[in-house]
Amino acid sequence: MIYCVEDERNIRELLVYTLETTGFQAKGMADGRELMDALKKEKPELILLDVMLPGEDGYSILARIRNMQEAGGIPVIMVTAKDAEFDKVRGLEMGADDYITKPFGMMEFVARVKAVLRRCTQNRNEDQMLSYGELCMLVGRHEVRCKGRKAELTKKEFELLKYLLENKGIVLTRNQILCKIWGYDFDGETRTVDVHVRTLRQKLGEEGNLIETIRGIGYRIGG
Repeated sequence: MIYCVEDERNIRELLVYTLETTGFQAKGMADGRELMDALKKEKPELILLDVMLPGEDGYSILARIRNMQEAGGIPVIMVTAKDAEFDKVRGLEMGADDYITKPFGMMEFVARVKAVLRRCTQNRNEDQMLSYGELCMLVGRHEVRCKGRKAELTKKEFELLKYLLENKGIVLTRNQILCKIWGYDFDGETRTVDVHVRTLRQKLGEEGNLIETIRGIGYRIGG
């Protein structure tokens, strides 16, 4: 979901329409009050924020967003008619992820949105940490540690452990694991999962016991 905060109705509707026709979900808002109300209900992937708004301006709204614990990390693109270098620098220094000056083409607009989302997704993946007990996975580094000791895993073993950690407390069937890790077209038997779980447990040492076998169904981390 992308929030478009723009007081001019025609521009707001055009931005929302352009995003929706290129595969995004989008909602338009006329001012900061509507944005803040929406943030209480749903956290978007990105906020497009006009600077010249009635009441509270975009810079003030950006500052509020960056100070919000639950929404401070949402990427923000400033959209405005101001093209002075000072205005751009001010927005970027306050935490904006990009700055688009009106007028702009819709192809450039969509490309900038995609670039910011791609960059932010990459940063989140690099920073992502999954853990349970004394088992810790640093996703971006492709690193797994058990009680501080590094475990050397194959690509499939790493993906299998990541899938289990992402679904802590949920029983994953062998077929679910096959489809996720090996793909729907994989021709092997569910026994493949058992073999990889066994070698994964061995490499994790004592922490391998965290992977529970649910008889007749599959596997789980976190009961």
